Amino acid sequence: MLAGLLLVAFSAREAVSAVSPLLGQIGAVLPFDAVTTGILAMLPTAGFAVMGFLALPLLRRVQLEYLVLVAVLLTTFGQVGRAVGWNVVVFLVFTCVAMLGIGLINVVAPPLLMKYFPDRIGVLAALHVTLLGVSTAVAAQCAIPLESRFGWRFSIGIWAALSGFAALPWLILLVTGRTVARSRTSPVNTKASPPANGVKPWRSSIGWGTALVFAGCSSNTFAALTWLPVVLVDRGMSQESAGSMLALYSILALPVALVVPMVVVRMSRPLPVAVLFVVAFAAGYGGIIFAPSTTAAVWVVIAGLGQGAYSFAFTMINKRTRTQFGSGSLSAFAQGTGYALASVGPLLFALLHSPGDGWLPSFGMLGAWLVVLVAGAVMVNKPRMLEDHSPVPKQAPGEALF
Repeated sequence: MLAGLLLVAFSAREAVSAVSPLLGQIGAVLPFDAVTTGILAMLPTAGFAVMGFLALPLLRRVQLEYLVLVAVLLTTFGQVGRAVGWNVVVFLVFTCVAMLGIGLINVVAPPLLMKYFPDRIGVLAALHVTLLGVSTAVAAQCAIPLESRFGWRFSIGIWAALSGFAALPWLILLVTGRTVARSRTSPVNTKASPPANGVKPWRSSIGWGTALVFAGCSSNTFAALTWLPVVLVDRGMSQESAGSMLALYSILALPVALVVPMVVVRMSRPLPVAVLFVVAFAAGYGGIIFAPSTTAAVWVVIAGLGQGAYSFAFTMINKRTRTQFGSGSLSAFAQGTGYALASVGPLLFALLHSPGDGWLPSFGMLGAWLVVLVAGAVMVNKPRMLEDHSPVPKQAPGEALF
């Protein structure tokens, strides 16, 4: 189970970051314009949102392990399909399929951690988010070198092999039936199951606050994952160097991912952590826009540290719930709503730009999403549990939360 969770995390983001460094090469074969490029940029958050909304009824009816396997297969199929895509529409459709798979992984991961490792939430959340950052950075860094040797189709399609490999532990677990045996002894499953409609995160400030945090951080992160190389090339950087800057931006999610979950689970009111990431985003953007391009790496580093907001949001799902069902419900609602809101961020980033404006309107829009992030962090700051607002069993006296 642990190997399966970690392999899924390691293979979950290459499909997002492998394309943006190659937009020029892909555009030479497939006629992307500003609108279709904007649509491509918003597909990750849009796909994550759709699967977030679909996941809640699925969580009630389908075993978590089967959902993970389906998610991995969708991601694999989507990456293979777009690598052989013969026109823009096909490329976008298969990209959407891959993003739906990643979106399902995003939703299912927190309840799986709650189900199998309820006493190790902080450590395993840190590992999960860290490996997401590794996968993002590896694909971004390798995109141009792989394209130079084998072409852009190979460069974006090779990561399907890693996704396919991540399916193996889940196939083994499901074929042998070991997940059923383990779930019968899981600490979480010894609790009474809540009614199917017992936990309603859309009626709680916890649900909406977590959704706004996801919206704020995701609109910023995915806009950067798509447009950062384009911005830097526009400012005079070579395409390969811009791809390396994207890899640097992505890899900076690692140090914060390792630390943030373990810090957040120990803080009753973790608002200051979220504010630090907002400041990092804002300062980094200011430097990227106004500072000399020779110092771009410094500002990319600062903005990259702001990605810790995702670790904050991911950890808050299990910090503000105490049951597997509550975790799944909050994960589905917060990510579905948050990513739906965030999907306009990468699209607007493209539409707001015009030649000669220095990308200032585009980054100003991202600054507005940072305000949304802070608002959401304020809403989830108060120490309380989602289940306390729903007719589900209360925690037994003296029972540990994490």
